[in-house]
Amino acid sequence: MRRAALAVACLLAFLALPPAGPAAAATQQVMMQDYAFSPAALTVRAGDTVTWMQHDQAPHDVVTTSAPVAFRSPQLSAGQSWSYTFRQPGTYQYYCSVHPDMRASVTVLPAPTTAAPKPSAPRTTPPRTTATTTSAAPAAAGPAVTPTATPPATSSAAAVPAPQPVQQASAATPPSLNPMLLVAGLVTGVAVLCLLLLGSRRA
Repeated sequence: MRRAALAVACLLAFLALPPAGPAAAATQQVMMQDYAFSPAALTVRAGDTVTWMQHDQAPHDVVTTSAPVAFRSPQLSAGQSWSYTFRQPGTYQYYCSVHPDMRASVTVLPAPTTAAPKPSAPRTTPPRTTATTTSAAPAAAGPAVTPTATPPATSSAAAVPAPQPVQQASAATPPSLNPMLLVAGLVTGVAVLCLLLLGSRRA
């Protein structure tokens, strides 16, 4: 039980922490009392707000005499206040137009900025791109040469089978026989038969 209670307490404490983030703009106060501005010199940063609080019975106001951006407040009675947010750095001199002896100043400094690291520029390699374009030129020229050499090969191959049908036709034709040789063969055969017949009768 004690461990569970301790874990719950730690979780609640963690949730109660404010989230981390950029610093919020500050608010400064200047008192208008005893016919004077207090403090008479104030230093703030751009984005900060200054509030003038009126505590005198006589009316007062805030009017710039020399400033990057001029501003003027309405006349303030006792218990009233007026606020102004400084956006532009510089020195703001002001006074009360009702009581000119009441003078003061506000110095506005530039707001703090965190410069982000600049990304490194990618490295370029122009020699490699040149080499690739140069080596690609012969590859492109190769196919252009091949078609020119192909037609002679096909023409010579087509010329070779042309005489083959002539040779096959000449080999297929049977040789012609002389009719005189046939007659001589027949006569010789008849004579041999006659001799055989005569020899058989004598026996």
